[in-house]
Amino acid sequence: MKPTQILSNEHRIIEQVLSCVEAMANQARETGKLDTEAASQTLDFFKTFVDKCHHAKEEDHLFPLMEAKGFSKDFGPTSVMRGEHLQGRGFIEGMSQGLSEIEAGNAEGVNTYVRNALEYIELLRQHVHKEDHCLFSMADNAFTAEDNENLIQSFKDHERHEMGLGVHEKFLLMANNLAEKWGVEKACSGHQPSGGCCAH
Repeated sequence: MKPTQILSNEHRIIEQVLSCVEAMANQARETGKLDTEAASQTLDFFKTFVDKCHHAKEEDHLFPLMEAKGFSKDFGPTSVMRGEHLQGRGFIEGMSQGLSEIEAGNAEGVNTYVRNALEYIELLRQHVHKEDHCLFSMADNAFTAEDNENLIQSFKDHERHEMGLGVHEKFLLMANNLAEKWGVEKACSGHQPSGGCCAH
């Protein structure tokens, strides 16, 4: 399995949770009430699985290798992707602010959450499409077999040192529990079968 396939598999889990948040946000917009427990879980997923795990693999390992192969750090595709990661963090902060407002008794927090959630969903869906259909093929064409092996090892090391044992699996299970709750199709099982979804 290529390292880009690992990242693409993670995209399927991310899309699954985005669909859950979309259902949650639409319900909140219609009823004026947000499922704060589920919202808190998805924020944890976005901050940890998406940003600390998935995006960090790209920013700390994939992108630098692409840049070492000749892609411009300042004007190339990796620069665009980094900018979108940063933009997404702003929407995550907005969702967190909305949730805090709700928990403090401010009903306006629902609108704050919904607005930022829908913006984040739109951004990330487009971002994932760009990576799956453009960026990753560029990387595949630029990398040697040795590059791919080293990058996969870097991903494993990142999860072990930055995330900890079992954290990845915890978020896969969370994603599937959310999918069951919100009627969203699951991308894969809650474990990491060899060669399957999110497998390393």
